[in-house]
Amino acid sequence: MAIKKSELYSSLWKGCDELRGGMDASQYKDYVLVLLFVKYVSDKYAGQPDALIEVPEGGSFQDMLALKGDKEIGDKINKIIARLAEANDLKGVIDVADFNDADKLGKGKDMQDRLSNLVSIFDSPGLNFSNNRAEGDDILGDAYEYLMRHFATESGKSKGQFYTPAEVSRIMAKVIGINATKSQSQTIYDPTCGSGSLLLKAADESKTGVTIYGQEMDNATAALAKMNMILHNNPTAEIWQDNTLSSPHFKDNGGNLKQHDYVVANPPFSTKAWSNGFDPANDLYERFADGIPPAKNGDYAFLLHIIRSLKSTGKGAVILPHGVLFRGNAEGGIRKSIIRKGYIKGIIGLPANLFYGTGIPACIIVVDKENAAGRTGLFMIDASKGFVKDGNKNRLRHQDIHKIVDVFNKQVEIAKYSRMVSVAEIEANDYNLNIPRYIDSSESEDLQDIAAHLKGGIPNADVDSMTAYWQVFPTLQKQLFDIGARAGYSAMKVAAAQVKPTIFAHPEFVSYTQSVSKLFQGWKANNIAQLKGISQESHPKQLIEQLSEDLLHTFDTVKLIDQYDVYQHLMSYWSDIMQDDAYLITADGWQAGNDASNGLIPPQLIIARYFAAERDAIEQLESERDAISRQMEELDEEHGGEDGLLAEAKNDKGKLTKVSVSARLKDIKNDTDAVDERKQLNAYLALIEQESIASKKVKDAQKLLDAKVAAQYAKLSADEIKTLVVEDKWLTTLAADVQTELDRVSQALTGRIKQLAERYAEPLPQLASDVAALNAKVEAHLLKMGFAL
Repeated sequence: MAIKKSELYSSLWKGCDELRGGMDASQYKDYVLVLLFVKYVSDKYAGQPDALIEVPEGGSFQDMLALKGDKEIGDKINKIIARLAEANDLKGVIDVADFNDADKLGKGKDMQDRLSNLVSIFDSPGLNFSNNRAEGDDILGDAYEYLMRHFATESGKSKGQFYTPAEVSRIMAKVIGINATKSQSQTIYDPTCGSGSLLLKAADESKTGVTIYGQEMDNATAALAKMNMILHNNPTAEIWQDNTLSSPHFKDNGGNLKQHDYVVANPPFSTKAWSNGFDPANDLYERFADGIPPAKNGDYAFLLHIIRSLKSTGKGAVILPHGVLFRGNAEGGIRKSIIRKGYIKGIIGLPANLFYGTGIPACIIVVDKENAAGRTGLFMIDASKGFVKDGNKNRLRHQDIHKIVDVFNKQVEIAKYSRMVSVAEIEANDYNLNIPRYIDSSESEDLQDIAAHLKGGIPNADVDSMTAYWQVFPTLQKQLFDIGARAGYSAMKVAAAQVKPTIFAHPEFVSYTQSVSKLFQGWKANNIAQLKGISQESHPKQLIEQLSEDLLHTFDTVKLIDQYDVYQHLMSYWSDIMQDDAYLITADGWQAGNDASNGLIPPQLIIARYFAAERDAIEQLESERDAISRQMEELDEEHGGEDGLLAEAKNDKGKLTKVSVSARLKDIKNDTDAVDERKQLNAYLALIEQESIASKKVKDAQKLLDAKVAAQYAKLSADEIKTLVVEDKWLTTLAADVQTELDRVSQALTGRIKQLAERYAEPLPQLASDVAALNAKVEAHLLKMGFAL
């Protein structure tokens, strides 16, 4: 039986984290990722002649496994890694971490146990990379991504900069159009590549493959990037370790900077020592023709390096702090120059606290040299509000990524979110690109109408603000509102309590809900065969892409419901449940197993389809038992107080039990003054007996049902399993998710109308009159009691 991917990666992280020892996550990642590397190349290349990576004798993961429990395990692992490094020109790359470091891994038995356990973690059937690419789904890539995200999260503010969140990387890859590559000879370059995560995500977006170049200043991080290129099947990628600004490595035959088709980068923000090691005023590569950045802020140094590193048809994306959009002086001059040259295609403002090295908000600057000459405007997106909290960081959701990419690539203008800003308007703003100058994303204030509070009526402006609803339900407005007594104001036709039933019963609302449900049913009909057709040859990642894009397209014309919200429901359910199910099916086929242990078919689905009568009978028995329990509670409530008839029957814990009640009855058996107490005690004792009998009935019925369910698992046919999983589990859940979006529409409309009705229900003079009348009543009552105000 296959293990769930989510369980595999979480157990991998948990095991690694427990074995960390005397290191923080930024150091420990070097050990874990080296082992991941050795495991991968051993699975994929060991025993293969002419393989891209040679796995020499005594240099494999199997050799590491043989060392479990060995007193010299640390030293011997170092030697295994050294053999692998020497055979593949990887010295200084995979042998950076010392597995015999007692300060980090412990001494003697501690090191022996820690390393033995660490090696064992990677000896999992779920981490078998021998058919990784043949399966079409990147087990390794997912494991790597999971580990890197956790390492970055745990590494702290100053040490997590080696990793660009995958969600941001995907946006950058999609907005530079790298999916349009024609040949693998086209190049992509990252001048501050870190661990290579951004480069890899961008390269993966290419349909043809691309040639990869990266440079990284930190030695250990550059080594990590080189490993990761091999781990992700890009062994020919060129990664160089050095300072990009002072010593750029990649040059053409003339000694000039090599120019690339695509560039992506997430450079360190606002670095102060950017010009160390060279004179920007006499730059050999002519990168600063548009101006020299400030001596203590290198943001524009990286941007200018990127622009210079692009071909005349090149496209790029770089993550920078928002300050580059509006800071003045030297940076203002550079910004003016590159805007006038048309290099900047657009700007995407991101939420704060996305990145691991900093909590400040950043933006993506999209560069496009190819269309620079004719550029008359910049496309701006304010995506700062689209995210979900994830621990101590914010994270972009699937819907946020898709919306940003769609809106940017199609240049769609959306109020409070995106717009095309002309260069003329930017010039009028002195080339300040601060996004709030051009996009007001603030929430509209709900203004109170003083005249309505004084004279009554509901302002027509408030009614008109719900135009989006009236366009879908054109006659509903007239059913809810009437012309008011004064110009510019309306009156409610129905009481506040009747707003919801009026909306729900309206033919246009009923028709709308039916049309939305029909759309989902259409999507279901289009895809159910594909879902039931999942096999061991299927590729889950391709499957979810097809399903989600079709769902997005299905809801793209629905008014009042955001198609991206519906899309997010599917993607969240995929991440939480469907993905694991799909991988179990591709690994084992449509097997239910002998019980619910694999989670593919929860017991409640079996019960609902095959044993509904038994379930209902148990619920009836539970109801009868609970009714007896309530009688006991009522009796205790009435007579169990301090002076109550049942008070003396309670045990030391203040509870009425069969033992304590029986003991009290025995004590007062011959007490002629305790007739009423004996009566209540006997009544309570009878209820205890009845509850015990009722509970046993429930327990016996549940036990019998559990046995039937367990037997049913073994009898299920493949078609029955498909019905249970696809129809009863997946599609039923997704249908309920779509219904939540319909509920959101009705709740928003109902809530707003009730709010307006209640807000202006009584004008101020009426309230004042009511208060005066109440005051008069109070004074009259006081006078009757002899008090005068």
